[in-house]
Amino acid sequence: MELKALLALLVQHGGSDMILKTGSFPAARVNRRIRYLSDEKVSARFSLEVLAELREHLSIPGSEHAHEFDLAMSLDGVGRFRVNAFRQCGNPAFVFRHVKSEVPDFRRLCLPVDQLKSLSTLSRGLVLVTGIAGSGKSTTLAAMVEEINRSMNRHVVTIEDPIEYLFEDKLSVISQREIGLDCEDFRTALKHCVRQSPDVIMIGEMRDRDTVEAAVNAAETGHLVLSTLHTVNAVQTVERIITFFPPHQHELIRLQLSMNLAGVVSQRLIRTKSEGGVVPACEILLSTPTVRELLQQGKTRQLEKALAEGAYYGTMTFNQSLIRLYETGNIDLEEALAASDNPDELKLLIRGVSSGSGTAAAAVAAREGGSPQRNKGPARF
Repeated sequence: MELKALLALLVQHGGSDMILKTGSFPAARVNRRIRYLSDEKVSARFSLEVLAELREHLSIPGSEHAHEFDLAMSLDGVGRFRVNAFRQCGNPAFVFRHVKSEVPDFRRLCLPVDQLKSLSTLSRGLVLVTGIAGSGKSTTLAAMVEEINRSMNRHVVTIEDPIEYLFEDKLSVISQREIGLDCEDFRTALKHCVRQSPDVIMIGEMRDRDTVEAAVNAAETGHLVLSTLHTVNAVQTVERIITFFPPHQHELIRLQLSMNLAGVVSQRLIRTKSEGGVVPACEILLSTPTVRELLQQGKTRQLEKALAEGAYYGTMTFNQSLIRLYETGNIDLEEALAASDNPDELKLLIRGVSSGSGTAAAAVAAREGGSPQRNKGPARF
């Protein structure tokens, strides 16, 4: 068993992640399904060999003795990978995320092109891409940076942990900084970043209050700031930012968000009808007059209604996005309802949209009278 050969299999089958743990078969996540890559189980010796190989790539002093760590690595002829190493049951375990060498554009990613282009080309403001782990946030963020790179004359400074996509300068100059290798931490890097003449600052992830505060302040002083948060929708994103701060600062941060939050793109990957495909459903919050007023007044629970009614400005809710994917035949009803925060509302919306043909209404009725599908275990290639 060789690490390079396993990763080559992962790439060959279009997998996003490989999971290695002692005593189990090497597993790949392909279009959100787990499949085994080999009939040979991972031995304790092989796990230790992989751990030793990964430690050679570590750039943070002292981390060679850590029980868990992140890094990025490249293998000639195979590809680039983001790696998380950890321990389970006393043994090393690993998850390898394949990072494609070419940064895809919005159209290839099936993202809302007009809204994403508009957000990418702003001169200032805070733009957040949100979603659960594995929902494609990093790829969307990279696509936004590449859109700037292709179309605008800017200096982009990225702060990442670790660097995933490597950008080649085009119309823009892109300076990529990695935590541990080029800078100490997000807070320190952001403190010095504003002195590096950036037009755009890309922060891999906002993890704490200091990073959030620095990002908002950078947007307030005339920079375009792009980042990600682990939140499931636009409303939760706003609430999460506010709760980073103590109660006596909530009014101030609401005011800052109303003035500086340019957009939130929340996304979820939905399995398509075609074998082995996924497509993003997106909720989009933009800085409309209504949104700014609701943010300032602290009426975050009314934001979803504002998004539903703001199609003129380009906003949309998850249910509106799911309806589009369903009506265009990309996803089936089961997947749409499973991905929705409010499946009952989605059923009603689908019935209304499809009242002419009756197709969707019939599908809803059929599902409600159907039986649940049995969950199957991992398959092998």
